[in-house]
Amino acid sequence: MSKLSISNKKIDTILVLDFGSQYTQLIARRIRESHVYSEILPWDIDESKIAELNPKGIILSGGPNSVTETYTPRVPQFVFDIGIPILGICYGMQTLAEQMGGHVISVDQKEFGHSELEVVSESLMFKNLDKKINVWMSHGDQVQDLPDEFNLVASTKTAPIAAMEHKSLPIYAIQFHPEVTHTDNGKKILENFIFNICNASTDWKMDDLISQRIEEIKDQVQDKKVLLGLSGGVDSSVTATLLHKAIGKKLTCVFVDNGLLRKGEADQVMQTFKENMNLNVIKSDSAEIFLRHLKDIDDPEQKRKIIGRTFIDVFDAEAIKLKDINFLAQGTIYPDVIESSGSESKEARVIKSHHNVGGLPEEMKLDLVEPLRDLFKDEVRRMGVELGIPKEMLERHPFPGPGLGVRIIGEITKEKTKVLQEADHIFIQELIKADLYDKVSQAFAVLLPVKSVGVVGDERRYAEVVALRAVETVDFMTARWAHLPYEFLEGVSNRIVNEIEEVSRVVYDISSKPPATIEWE
Repeated sequence: MSKLSISNKKIDTILVLDFGSQYTQLIARRIRESHVYSEILPWDIDESKIAELNPKGIILSGGPNSVTETYTPRVPQFVFDIGIPILGICYGMQTLAEQMGGHVISVDQKEFGHSELEVVSESLMFKNLDKKINVWMSHGDQVQDLPDEFNLVASTKTAPIAAMEHKSLPIYAIQFHPEVTHTDNGKKILENFIFNICNASTDWKMDDLISQRIEEIKDQVQDKKVLLGLSGGVDSSVTATLLHKAIGKKLTCVFVDNGLLRKGEADQVMQTFKENMNLNVIKSDSAEIFLRHLKDIDDPEQKRKIIGRTFIDVFDAEAIKLKDINFLAQGTIYPDVIESSGSESKEARVIKSHHNVGGLPEEMKLDLVEPLRDLFKDEVRRMGVELGIPKEMLERHPFPGPGLGVRIIGEITKEKTKVLQEADHIFIQELIKADLYDKVSQAFAVLLPVKSVGVVGDERRYAEVVALRAVETVDFMTARWAHLPYEFLEGVSNRIVNEIEEVSRVVYDISSKPPATIEWE
C-alpha cells in the first residue's frame, strides 16, 4: 500500500517494521486509536517502499528470535540513515542495541508477565507519567551493556536496562510492550512517541476514510461487476454496504448456506440484506457440497483450507451463471492477515489460516477487492456505524469464516452440526435473556470428539460432550475467559442436556489467550 492520500492531502504515517511478533498489529491499532495512520511492513522491506511512505517515525516491533544467534533479523542501515525518530520495542530494542554497539545476552531468569518499571531519568517517552509503571514483559534476552551515546532511562528488578535513548538523536528503545492492555498507560507512552517526538498530525478520520475507500473501489472496479460472498457477519456486512455505496447494482451478493451456520442464520441473513437493505442477494444452498468435501477430514488446517477452497469454487460457479463477473470481494481484515502470516512479513508465525486469506487457490479466476484489509475490528464497526448499518448487526459476536466447522472437533457430519447448532442456540439465547451477551466479547459452544456417561431419568446415556466458551477482550489478540455466574452456567447446562438427547455432559472452558486461542481449532 502506498502512502495514503485523503482529500488530496498526504496524511502523516507511523511505520511499524514487523520482526515477527504476534503483537505487531496491536502497535498499529493503538496508534490509529490516536487518529494517526499506521502501516506495517516487514523488517527487510526495500528502501524505496519506506521512501514512498515517507513516515514521520518508525517503530521496530518485537519478535520470536534472539539477537544472540547469527542470521536473525536486523534493522536495515538506511532506517538509521534517514534521520527520523525510531522506537525499538522488545526484540526491536535488542537488535537496535546490538547494532549500535551495545551488548545483548540470553538470561536464565526470563521475564513474562507484569513487572514494575522504574523511570530513572527524564525522557520524552515517559513525559507526564509516574516514575513507577506496571508494564508487561515478554522476553528471554535483554540488553546487558548500553550502546555508545545512549542514556539509561528505566529499569526493572530483572532487567537493569529496560528503557534507553540516544543522547542526541531521536532514537528510543523499551524492553516492555506498551501496545498490550496489560501495560498501564501504554497508550500514553506510544502517544508521547508519536506526538511529542514524531510530531505526527491526527488526520486518520473515519468519515474521510469512507470517502477514500469508495473512490478506491470505483477506481479499481470501474464499469465491471463484483461478486461478494455474504456471511451476515460484521466484516462482510460492512464490505457489502461500502461496495453498494460505491458501485450500486454492479454488486451481486451471494449468500452461501454451507450448512455450518448458526441455527436460523440463513433465513435471518436473507431477510436482513435482501428485504431490509435492498441489496441484490442470491442464496446458494451448498451444504451437501461442503459436507461431501469434508468427509473423513479431521485436521483443523485441512478443514479450514477445504472450506476456503469450496467457498471459492461456489463463487466461481455463481460467477459463471451470472456472467461478466470480474471481481470477488471479501471482508478480510487485519487480524485475519496477521494470524495467517499474510502481512508480507517473512518472520510472522502462522497460528491458523482463515478461509478468506489462507485458503485461496492460485488458479482463482476472479480478482480480489478487499476494502477492509488494513482495518481492525473496532475500525470496521465504526465504519459500519457511519454507513448506517443496524446496531444489532454490528454488535454481533465474531463468527469464524469456516463457521461451525472449526467448532466441531474432528470430522464434521450433518448430525454433529445439528447437535452443535442447538447447543450454541441455547447458550446465546440464555446470554441474551440474562443480559450477558453484550458483556462478553465472544461466546459459543464446541462439540468435543469424546463421549461421556450420563444419567437422564432412570436411564444411562452415553453421549456427546459440549464445551462452552466465553471470553472478554478489547482487541482479540489477547483475551480472558469470561467469569460467568455459576447459576447461569448451571441453567445453560441443564437446558442443553435436557433438550438435546445426544449430549450427556457440558463443560466450561477457562483458558485465556494466550496460551490458548479463542477458537478451539
